[in-house]
Amino acid sequence: MRMLNFAKRNFKELIRDPLSLIFEIMLPIFLLFIFQQINIPGESYKLENFTPGIIVFGFSFITLFTATLVSKDRTSSLLIRLGTSPMKSRDYILGYIISLIPIIIIQDILFFVTAIMLGFSFSINIIYTILISLIVSIMFISLGILIGSLVSEKATGGIGSIVVQLVCFTSGMYFSKDLIGNGFAKVCEVLPFESCLNIIKGILNDNLSIISTRNIIVFSIYTIIILVLSIIIFKKKMFSDNK
Repeated sequence: MRMLNFAKRNFKELIRDPLSLIFEIMLPIFLLFIFQQINIPGESYKLENFTPGIIVFGFSFITLFTATLVSKDRTSSLLIRLGTSPMKSRDYILGYIISLIPIIIIQDILFFVTAIMLGFSFSINIIYTILISLIVSIMFISLGILIGSLVSEKATGGIGSIVVQLVCFTSGMYFSKDLIGNGFAKVCEVLPFESCLNIIKGILNDNLSIISTRNIIVFSIYTIIILVLSIIIFKKKMFSDNK
């Protein structure tokens, strides 16, 4: 119950800044719309491929939102009260994750409504994709918690923008990694964003063959490590910041 109350509090904090939320949702939708109006050659820009890219791109902003919220909480009296609560650090992390689920669902629905208006055919795979995107989003939310636990509120914007750029250029949403060279391709394979995109793209297009074992392993390893680190570091910072 305390965890759910904490999640409700976090959700209220997130919607307290509606302009930022609108920007976070509308920018990916604008990109999805505008890139479909330009006849750009390449598989990445086809609607069935670019829509999953936009979903992952939207998650990068979720990371920024989460980092900002956590860093604000660190500088407020909230963590002092949390430190005396019987809740465990994992409960706080789940509280942050749960508070973002409604925003992610709304975001995904709007993305797919836009895609359908642009010519994408509705299928049950859209529902499956929304569900799998909630699992993928855990890594991005955890990354935001980790960043927010490590740096100040002022620094979250800069580091968050780095995450956004990494998603853009290493996920494959704009161009294939093979167009740059073997070195860059290796970087894309090591980072988790290409794996996230392939998982979502494979589910949406009912083409599980593009989801490699490496994609699943890379995504799983990053998610587990980032989630565990976010729990540990959040707990340490919760006490050290209040000394």
